[in-house]
Amino acid sequence: MIVGMTVLLIGVAMLVLPGPAIVVIPVGLAILATEYAWARHWLRVLRETTEKGAEKLKLRAIFSRKTASNPQGATPEQ
Repeated sequence: MIVGMTVLLIGVAMLVLPGPAIVVIPVGLAILATEYAWARHWLRVLRETTEKGAEKLKLRAIFSRKTASNPQGATPEQ
């Protein structure tokens, strides 16, 4: 518990200090998730949110590639 809380608190501090908070916070939650249900819950929420965000970015990248390769008004024959 001490190691998990320390890593988690360091990750939270890295939100305002320089450092990879988006990497350290999930590591701290994963350590705590071995013991506590609340940490498993927040780790699951974080994972689902990250997956949804990645899917949105993927869709946005695909859409922007399609519009860049075929600007409005251009026909495939041109």
